[in-house]
Amino acid sequence: MSSVLVVHGGAWAIPEELARPSVEGVKAAARAGSSVLRSGGSALDAAEAAVRSMEDNTVFNAGHGATLNAEGKVELDAIIMDGKTLAAGAVSAVKNIANPVSLARAVMEKTSHVMLTDTGANLFAESIGIRTVPADKLVSKFEKKEWEMNKKFATGVMEDFSIQWAHDTVGAVALDSSGNVACATSTGGIRNKMVGRVGDSPVIGCGGYADNSLGAVSCTGHGESILKVTLARLILSHVEQGKSVADASKLALKYMGDRVQGGGGAVVVSPSGQWAATFTTQRMAWAAVERDELWYGLEQNERLKDQL
Repeated sequence: MSSVLVVHGGAWAIPEELARPSVEGVKAAARAGSSVLRSGGSALDAAEAAVRSMEDNTVFNAGHGATLNAEGKVELDAIIMDGKTLAAGAVSAVKNIANPVSLARAVMEKTSHVMLTDTGANLFAESIGIRTVPADKLVSKFEKKEWEMNKKFATGVMEDFSIQWAHDTVGAVALDSSGNVACATSTGGIRNKMVGRVGDSPVIGCGGYADNSLGAVSCTGHGESILKVTLARLILSHVEQGKSVADASKLALKYMGDRVQGGGGAVVVSPSGQWAATFTTQRMAWAAVERDELWYGLEQNERLKDQL
C-alpha cells in the first residue's frame, strides 16, 4: 500500500507577511513526515515528526510559535492517536515544553491515562526527562507585538478568530504501508484566551481522531465551535456513511458554520489512501505527500505541486 501524509498549519486569515513562510513551513513538515514513511516508519511516527517540525517553526501557533493568553503566558495543547489500537494521548495547558505532541505520545505510551493537564502534565514531563525550555523562548517577536496591540482592543476570542490577529493550530494525518492511520494536532490556542482555557485540539473526536476502519482527521479552527460539533468524529461519521473524505469534510465544516457559526478546516486520510485538505476560513496552509509527489495550497481551491 502507498503511504500518504497530509499536514495543515492552521485555518485562519493568514496575513501576507506570513503567507509564504506558512506554505514553506507546511511543505517542510510534509517532507519530514513523509521521510519517516519512506524509511519504513509508522503512521504514528510520521504524524509526530510532521507536527514536531511545525512546533519548531515560529511561523505556527504551536510550540515555539505559541500565542499568549490574557495574562501574556503560554499554554499549549496537543493530541496524538493511533488508528490501529485507538490508543491516544493528550496534554493541555502545559508550559515550558517545546514539543507538546511528543509529551502527548508519552502520555499514551507510558501512562494508563489519555490526557494530562497543566501542572500534572509538566510534572510528568519532568519525571520522564522531557526537556523544558524557558517560556519566553516559545514566543516569537511577531506574537509579542500582536499581543501588545491586541490587548488594547475590547474583543473576545471569537472576534479575534475572524480577523488577522488570530493564529491557529497545526496538525497531521498519515497512512503507512501497513495500512495503519494516525493523527496528531498541536496548538497554543487563541490569542488573549482566558487562563486555563482548553480548546478542541487535545480532545479526542474534536481536534483529532484516528481509526483504521475509517481514517484519520486533524482539525483546525475556532476551538469552541469544533468542540460543540465534535468535528473530527463528525467528518468520519460521514465517511462511514459512504461519503468521500473531501465531501465528508465539506459537509461537516458547513454544518459547523451553519449550526454554531464557526470557521475551520481539516486534513483527512482514508485507509485506502484517499485524502483531502478542506477549510472554510480565508486561508489554510496545507501540504500532502502521495506517491512521491508533494502537493500544497493556501487559498481556496488551490492545489499546486512541488518537488519532494
